Amino acid sequence: MELFDDSSYKAREPVPPLADRMRPRTFDELYGQDHLVGPGAPLRAMVESDSLFSFILWGPPGSGKTAIAHIIENQAQVHFVTFSAVLSGVKEIRQVIASARTLFAKGGRRTLLFVDEIHRFNKAQQDAFLPHVEKGTILLIGATTENPSFEVNSALLSRVRVFTLKPLTEEHLISILNRALSDDERGLGRNALRLEGETLARLCRAAQGDARQALNALEIAASLLPRHAGRKKEGEKTITVEMIEKALQHSSPIYDKGGEEHYNLISAYIKSLRGSDPDAALYWLARMIEGGEDPLFLARRMVVFASEDVGNADPVALQVAVAAKEAVQFIGMPEGMLPLAQATTYLATAPKSNASYMAYLSAKKDAMENGSLPVPLHLRNAPTGLMKSLGYAKDYKYPHDRADGFVPEDYFPEGLAGRIYYTPGGKGYEKVILDRLRHWREIRGKARR
Repeated sequence: MELFDDSSYKAREPVPPLADRMRPRTFDELYGQDHLVGPGAPLRAMVESDSLFSFILWGPPGSGKTAIAHIIENQAQVHFVTFSAVLSGVKEIRQVIASARTLFAKGGRRTLLFVDEIHRFNKAQQDAFLPHVEKGTILLIGATTENPSFEVNSALLSRVRVFTLKPLTEEHLISILNRALSDDERGLGRNALRLEGETLARLCRAAQGDARQALNALEIAASLLPRHAGRKKEGEKTITVEMIEKALQHSSPIYDKGGEEHYNLISAYIKSLRGSDPDAALYWLARMIEGGEDPLFLARRMVVFASEDVGNADPVALQVAVAAKEAVQFIGMPEGMLPLAQATTYLATAPKSNASYMAYLSAKKDAMENGSLPVPLHLRNAPTGLMKSLGYAKDYKYPHDRADGFVPEDYFPEGLAGRIYYTPGGKGYEKVILDRLRHWREIRGKARR
């Protein structure tokens, strides 16, 4: 017998992960998406009536996108092809299209092409689908966690329907986990495992609506359970919270720095600041920091907010925001979260005014609509004798020559005199500015008369 002769070795079939084994086989087994696959719902009706069309499934991780595609594979009379947007390109797309044409020509059988993570395709790859989806050469099912409005070409988007999946609730995840624990055929039913209420709840909270993550963690936790340990009674083993924690290790909040969630969270953060709620603002800040957001992106948004939404109601807000940005650059993370948190609470609790921002928009409108109005002579620069002889800077009144430092002069070009863009509010420091402006504008108005 040779040293490496394996003729007597019988290979064992690899056991699929629990999440794959427990993947729903029918629409009735799919939790949380009754609006799409419940009795009479559009996706279910489409399959049951054999009137398939191309569509995109948009939803969070572990909500059932791939499961829906495979249920359709099992129930529809089509040739099902799975296509990876990560591993495949235009060449592979053409090969699939050619095979689909041949299959249809031979027996009239249609090809259903399932493209997971379709948002990872570039424009050229997405364009390669267009004529074939339009002609019906292939039926396309795309799955994505990203908003199709941003990530799928408008031309392709106009030729498909978009179905939105909802995040799974804690109740849905509990049902899914209990099914896995009791299923003798595909799940862990033969192991007689037990999860007590708090342990189950901890696992569901950590999974954040992701059934795949919940099942993976359950499988790892089950593998950590020693034989005969933790028994409550004969034939029963208990998975503890400590085992779940080990299985989870560190679970970061769901956050995609390049996708829709990025924009949703920064929007919630800014609106919490604007609404003067420091507690909510800190929560959204923590979600973004712990999710891996660039801290300088957060600091830049604070600087913008300080000018746009606080403005002169509290001029110090801009200094605080810029200082937070400088501090983050200087000390880095994780300590950089401290100046970010400090700036967040300052901005949220500062008096608010968007008067400067609105004033600029009004001034911009006049600047764009009235063209390049000439600068009045008395406001022009006159560095040479020739320019002075032409009247540049003539009759300009220097405010510092007056005891009160104010001259009732017109500084607008001809045709715009008397325009008012900036109207301070009555909050914070802008109360002082408002009183000062009223006094000056009153004097200037009398001078014009």
